[in-house]
Amino acid sequence: MTSVIDPKSETVETKQMSLLEQLHPDLKDATVDEVNKAVATSRECFSKWSKLTIRERVLYLRKVRKEIANSIDEIVDVIVADTGKIPVEALVNEILVTLELIKWYENNVDRILGNQRVSTGLLMAHKRGEIRYQPLGVVGIISPWNYPLTLSMGPIMAALFAGNTVVVKPSEVTPHVGIKVGEIFKRVGQKYGEFENLVQVVVGSGFVGEYLVRSGVDKVAFTGSVKTGKHVMAVASETLTPVVLELGGKDPMVVLEDANIDRAARGAVWGAFTNSGQTCMAVERVYVHEKIFDKFVEKVVDLTSKLRQGEGSGMDLGAMTWQRQTDIVKRHLKDAVDRGAKVLVGGEDVIVNSRASISPAVLVDVDHTMDIMTQETFGPVLPIMKFKDDEEGLKLANDSVYGLNSSVWSKNSTRIEYFVRNMQAGNVCVNDTMVSYAISALPFGGVRESGIGRTHGEEGLREMSQIKSVAYDRFNLKTEIQWMPIASWLEPMAKKLIKFRNR
Repeated sequence: MTSVIDPKSETVETKQMSLLEQLHPDLKDATVDEVNKAVATSRECFSKWSKLTIRERVLYLRKVRKEIANSIDEIVDVIVADTGKIPVEALVNEILVTLELIKWYENNVDRILGNQRVSTGLLMAHKRGEIRYQPLGVVGIISPWNYPLTLSMGPIMAALFAGNTVVVKPSEVTPHVGIKVGEIFKRVGQKYGEFENLVQVVVGSGFVGEYLVRSGVDKVAFTGSVKTGKHVMAVASETLTPVVLELGGKDPMVVLEDANIDRAARGAVWGAFTNSGQTCMAVERVYVHEKIFDKFVEKVVDLTSKLRQGEGSGMDLGAMTWQRQTDIVKRHLKDAVDRGAKVLVGGEDVIVNSRASISPAVLVDVDHTMDIMTQETFGPVLPIMKFKDDEEGLKLANDSVYGLNSSVWSKNSTRIEYFVRNMQAGNVCVNDTMVSYAISALPFGGVRESGIGRTHGEEGLREMSQIKSVAYDRFNLKTEIQWMPIASWLEPMAKKLIKFRNR
């Protein structure tokens, strides 16, 4: 995850080689002056961009979408080089999902952010009420390394469609993807002779993210770890800068005894191991009814044993992106085994495309005393635990400080509704997993320590807008009954009206 360091440690890191420079010797951290200059440039561009109509913004951003579609090979190459993903994951989970989101915004932004008439009620029937959604200004976006295109372009495009301009600080782990994003926007601007400064990119380690939060931006959208998200929020609170935080998850999958076991097993394997488990809404813990537990585990182990890392087999996975995350996965696996868990397959050190990784692991005999069931692992592990009845399954699923994504698997609509209604999560998938993020109309975000605010959907666009209420007088009367001098009949009439309206 992108990290924002405490200012007290900034001097130490900048005197030594920063994380960005360790991982990418070809790059240097942006300075305070460079971040402030990027924000100033973005604000200057905002003065023109914000004056466009919604339709004019749509027409321009459509050109950006087409430029991305025409540049897929170069974008895939950069994503694969920065992350270690396999090309098909970069193409489908990053580029395709991003383009579909942009297209949805194109088709719906006018309806969502256009002026909204509202009822004024009986007492104010002689007035007209309206809600307007206006741009905020400059939005600062701090994006993560696990989906460096998707998770930066989501908030970028919402901000732009809403009339804002953007300064983005990509993760120091995958900075070249962020740089490529900036190049695409600049290319479109140069091609059409305008708005080449719509999106500014500043690269750097965690302290550069803090520079951005403190730079006077009008909103901050952060995607990353809970710990860093809390720090971003604390820093932003000093200037009451609003934030959207999309943080970590420990997403549960609950499989009832009447579920389609074959489908559920395949869903679990894909949900846990795609992108080598480095997904905030990955399946990180599975609860299976005791009646089908053994059969489910057998199928999951069989599927997992067929996975191959770095091979073009159709069952292949990419590498883990960097050593620090691999070390966390190894630590969680060791803690689980030390506490009595059994690894049925995988969990071994492997090298995938020159990157240190872990082979996909399936564990049983796990419980909630283990880090692998309570802390975000963010790696290719699939711990499976049994439960006796729906009440216990729900209790286990909700036993977490997180609340991002979840899934329930069953053929019984009544039992499904019980879990959908009571799962303490921002998103629930039914007989599927993680798919909610790919549905552009659905808002995405978490509860509890998984975040604040929403991306995608109507809510995602409105997160990037300033809400303004407007009340119009319709008849231009000489006076209003509540204005001075107050008529003697107003008080008794008000009492009668209150009693009549509240019988």
